[in-house]
Amino acid sequence: MESPENMHLKGKNQREYFNPGWLQIQLVALDSYRSLKPQLIDALCGDPDFLLQHCHSSRLVTQREYQHVKAAAVPSDKARDILDYMMSKDGKRVQRFLNLLKEKQIQEAFPKLEFLNHLPQNKLSATGCRTVTEKQLMMVARYIGTNWKEVGRVALELTSVRLEQIVEENPHNHRERVFSMLNLWSMREREKATAARLHTLLTQVDIGVAPGSIDFLLEES
Repeated sequence: MESPENMHLKGKNQREYFNPGWLQIQLVALDSYRSLKPQLIDALCGDPDFLLQHCHSSRLVTQREYQHVKAAAVPSDKARDILDYMMSKDGKRVQRFLNLLKEKQIQEAFPKLEFLNHLPQNKLSATGCRTVTEKQLMMVARYIGTNWKEVGRVALELTSVRLEQIVEENPHNHRERVFSMLNLWSMREREKATAARLHTLLTQVDIGVAPGSIDFLLEES
């Protein structure tokens, strides 16, 4: 996926809706308690193309992501893919997506989204909001196998050249190769390299990383 642009919330709606990363955290936590994502899919599957058009026009999804969702035949799959893509975005863009879901025209098109306006604050957790640690990266490295280069290219969007350099730097130790790959991603993403975001990137595509194996990324430290 393409790196998200820096976008800024403006006006009084920023104060009204500003709630750093809560939707992303709730969605990413689906592997632990699967509470919000099914409800959102159910709310959005009536006309996901309508939401997709708004996401695209608001530049919340890239052209590549738009085409991928558009090609899906099943409405619930489209809704799921939109949510999966949003889960991988930076906090500002997630907040803009939340703002979109609360807009009058969207809530009129998807009446079931009304529950978002009554979501209690005590349901919101800071789990996964912190930057991933080296210890966590080493633990994740245990669960990435011989297809680690595919993981790097597809999920982390690292170049083949850089992956080959990692091989040269770590010719005999597989786990150190994977750790170096994950650490490279972390240094590139800086403050966006949260444990929750890493979990999302590694489990949203079919690259052989079982979601349950790295759920520790979603736990409180």
